[in-house]
Amino acid sequence: MQKVVVIGSLNIDVALMLDHLPAQGATIAVQDEAENFGGKGANQAVAASRQGAEVTFIGAVGADERGKAFKTLLADEGIDTQYIYTKEQQPTGSATILLEADGHNTIMVHGGANMALTVDDVQAAKLALMEADVVVAQLEVPSAVVTAGFEIAQAYGATTILNPAPVTATLDTALLAATDVIVPNETEAAALAGDNPTTDVVLLEATIVERLQSQGVKNLIITLGGDGVYYSVAGQHGTAPIFKVKAIDTTAAGDTFIGTLAANWKTKGDLQTMVRRSCKASSLAVSRSGAIASIPTKDEVDAGLATE
Repeated sequence: MQKVVVIGSLNIDVALMLDHLPAQGATIAVQDEAENFGGKGANQAVAASRQGAEVTFIGAVGADERGKAFKTLLADEGIDTQYIYTKEQQPTGSATILLEADGHNTIMVHGGANMALTVDDVQAAKLALMEADVVVAQLEVPSAVVTAGFEIAQAYGATTILNPAPVTATLDTALLAATDVIVPNETEAAALAGDNPTTDVVLLEATIVERLQSQGVKNLIITLGGDGVYYSVAGQHGTAPIFKVKAIDTTAAGDTFIGTLAANWKTKGDLQTMVRRSCKASSLAVSRSGAIASIPTKDEVDAGLATE
């Protein structure tokens, strides 16, 4: 069983269903509202767990009812929560999601306790990092925290996977050196490369991929929305198509892809098979509402692939 450690965010998602995004200064009607558990870290951890991985979470919540409920939820998913720390002076993180009728979303995040996670917290979880096969992180917790965790993980032979979101113009040199695989979407990849987003693979390789590799990116997997996935890992490069579905809610699509990838990652495995499986899991998530609620199980992904 793959041992996956996720260093990341725990957010309560407040989703507002809209016909379309408002123009600046406009007032529009909200069609519906829902509150769910989410955060990129939580979504990726649940995705990995539901795909059969043994998952440990390193993160932080506030000393509030939301934080207690979050730890209970993850424990019920079979995730080890002993390294989820309670921050007395901060609320549990939250995200406001503006969900349009076509399934696209715009997300605004308040870090709260997530941004109070410290290097000391990560170092206290050293045993889990030492035993991990894969360590996954995003940028919804401090970059120094992710770097410290990745450095420990690499020292003991784990593969480190970074989802560079929310995107920044550059990645810290130490973090980049400690990262084995970067998994951005097309917008995030372009921002890191200082270029315009594109899903044209020829143009992507000639501009964004080349620039990222020149910056020191070792391995790269870029999700391209409806245009599939591009990968350049350990000398293998190519594309994989998505599985066409009716998009209901794209909120956890990328997180489901990454969590599934982590659960099935093998250093010398069949990369195309891993990417294809992750695409199927993501497509199932897109066809459902919610974040964690939309993430499929291993059996559901197996069944979906069997019909293709």
